[in-house]
Amino acid sequence: METLELEKVKIETPRQIRISPNLGLGEHKRKEIADSLKKVLADSYCLLVMTQNYHWNVRGINFKVIHELTENQYLDIFKAIDDIAERIRTLGEDAPGTMTEFNELTSINLPNKELSDREMIVDLLESNETIVKTLRNALHPASEVNDEATADLVTERLKVHEKVAWMWRGHLEQ
Repeated sequence: METLELEKVKIETPRQIRISPNLGLGEHKRKEIADSLKKVLADSYCLLVMTQNYHWNVRGINFKVIHELTENQYLDIFKAIDDIAERIRTLGEDAPGTMTEFNELTSINLPNKELSDREMIVDLLESNETIVKTLRNALHPASEVNDEATADLVTERLKVHEKVAWMWRGHLEQ
């Protein structure tokens, strides 16, 4: 077997072609729905990073509760981001997948591991409420054209994040 140096290997990228999905949504609406899902994906990914960061770095009287809740939540978000990205691809668009793309699209704050346990709860509460708003914005264009697949995905995520926000609010209420 011949061994070549990497610089001498000829790799040609094949010509890429795109086939537009024929899903009965119209190209403009399909793109609008996919673009709104890109924001949902970015917010979800950034919330995943925040939630996992706080899971790893929480300290204080609420350590056990926050540690356990954040683990359940980041595992749920991890699965959801794959579903969201695959829906974007189903709609014929590329899913964002770099930190640069996510940072440009997200409304979620960067996590801060130096926060106290209660400050982490506030940050997680606000971030889950933020993603609820992003999801509501994504629901509208999907509902307008009876894109039930997207609407179902978005509605399911709405229920999850509304419940998570309620749980975090419950920790802060006296």
